[in-house]
Amino acid sequence: MAMIPEETIKAVLDSTDIVDVIGAYFPLKRAGSAFVCNCPFHNEKTPSFNVNPGKQFYHCFGCGASGDAISFVKEYENLPFIDAVKRLAEKAGVPIIEGAYDPQQEKRQRNRSRLIQLHNEAAEFMHQMLRKSPQAAHAREYLKNRGFNAEMAERWKIGWMPDNSTLFLNWAREKGYKGRELCQAGLAGQRDENNPKAGLWVRFGNRLMFPINNDYGDIIAFSGRQLVEDKNSGKYINSPQTQIFDKSRTLFGLDKARKHMTKAKFALICEGQIDAIVCYEKGIQNAIAPLGTACTEHHARLLKRYTSEAVLCYDADNAGYKAMGKAFDHLAPAGIHVRCINMPKGEDPDSYIQKHGVESFQNLLENAKEYFEFKLDHEARESNLGDIREKTRISAELAAKINLLSNKIAQDTIINQVAARLGIGTQDLRAGMKKAAFDQKRQRNYENNKNNQLDHHGAPAEQRTEPTPIDSSVAVLCSLCLSSNEAQELLREQLESLHIPLQNTTGGHLLTTILSRKPDASANSSIMAYLNTLPPADTLALQLTLSYRVPDDIEKATMDTTNMIINSHYQREESAVRAALSQPGLTEEQVTHLMNRTIELQDILKNLTNRYIQ
Repeated sequence: MAMIPEETIKAVLDSTDIVDVIGAYFPLKRAGSAFVCNCPFHNEKTPSFNVNPGKQFYHCFGCGASGDAISFVKEYENLPFIDAVKRLAEKAGVPIIEGAYDPQQEKRQRNRSRLIQLHNEAAEFMHQMLRKSPQAAHAREYLKNRGFNAEMAERWKIGWMPDNSTLFLNWAREKGYKGRELCQAGLAGQRDENNPKAGLWVRFGNRLMFPINNDYGDIIAFSGRQLVEDKNSGKYINSPQTQIFDKSRTLFGLDKARKHMTKAKFALICEGQIDAIVCYEKGIQNAIAPLGTACTEHHARLLKRYTSEAVLCYDADNAGYKAMGKAFDHLAPAGIHVRCINMPKGEDPDSYIQKHGVESFQNLLENAKEYFEFKLDHEARESNLGDIREKTRISAELAAKINLLSNKIAQDTIINQVAARLGIGTQDLRAGMKKAAFDQKRQRNYENNKNNQLDHHGAPAEQRTEPTPIDSSVAVLCSLCLSSNEAQELLREQLESLHIPLQNTTGGHLLTTILSRKPDASANSSIMAYLNTLPPADTLALQLTLSYRVPDDIEKATMDTTNMIINSHYQREESAVRAALSQPGLTEEQVTHLMNRTIELQDILKNLTNRYIQ
């Protein structure tokens, strides 16, 4: 059973409107009695994500994602089930009373809480080292030269990891943290994995430490800035992926910037953490930064919760230019409009603001160019647009980029602008877009197949949960039971006749469980709460049945389908008995038994063709 009782889950769902929940993340459009939008779980241009306010249920007819308000928050926010329930409960004002629990789930939750506690206490330790340790004088001097005062360092909890790893390991031991926990947090590693007695090494020696928070404020990782040049190590290194941290799903500073980007109506995406901090401290408080990686699809989904526009401010070099293009590739399909700041060469937001002041940087920000104009200006400087080969290359690149835009009107406008700037026909550009769409689809299929086989370490990936296989007739009866208490009563009256057929029909246990648990089909929250108590594969299978149309004559549909399941079962048994009779070497007793069973089955099947089992 779940740690949170079914009654509590029902109370949360009773107090929650799924349209309000999903509508808070992105706009929904009414379509008849339902609402639709582009699916947040896969890229698409035609809305196939359907939100049913009557059933308090969502379903994507494109990728098959489905569930209730809790399922949505769990999947979209990448939260454990219990955290998703608690988040909705807090908004709805429903008190959480935890009951019996799943030991494995409880262990995972305890580990997660322990890791967050470790990160918060480690951040405080390193902050105090920065403030007070004589060995951190060079770190304090570095911050002073970058314009950081004590208040800024306190606000961002900036710290320093000692070069002497013993200081940190002794602190951790005094706090009661085990070496295993330090390794799980990515703060340390084993010197020899085959010899635990060899001791630990600390990941961030003599580095300026920037805590990384999730979007609701918990410290979940660190980014360490090199203070003494070491060609064998990067200028910045981040925590590795852990149970609580995935850099492809995390944006530095988002916990502070999210409310400001909603107000400003755009996000300023910088290349580094210090740039984001400086912008924030100078009053540009909608600034964030990725963590040593280009913007990802997950970053785009995260940003879409708060804004529909992003301004990219990357270094004015070839690497920064390419990073902007990669960011566009993920932001545009999510419906985020992209503009780019044309920074002077050799400058970043921090250095530019120090030299020219924040007002001058604000001017750059206000004059940021729409992505396609920015790219064409860059190509005009770096390439010969009159050369047919260069023009062909650029038009192919831009066709692929235009194809990523989710807004059809914006697409048409950009097509006209790009064609005019390059001096080519719009039909030629559209032909390039068609080819790009084919290539992009093929690439997505390749990547999906690759991701299904390997994880990011090259090891076999954890298999995605697939729905429990279920016979189509059983699925119909499950759908009826989850939609109608009348259907449940009718089927409970048929349990004696259905018992053996369901045991021998794929997915039969799903129907048996529904009939034994008797969730109230007249209350959507009761059904959703019931589904959330099942194993994930069973939940997925039953969620799919919720999209079935409820027939006008529930009694007839229930009895017809029941009769079909029983009839199919006895037909299969009769075929098996006949096959057994044809086997050589049977004794007279075996033949007599099989013949008698054949006659019994034929009588049962004859009765089933004329009437329902009563």
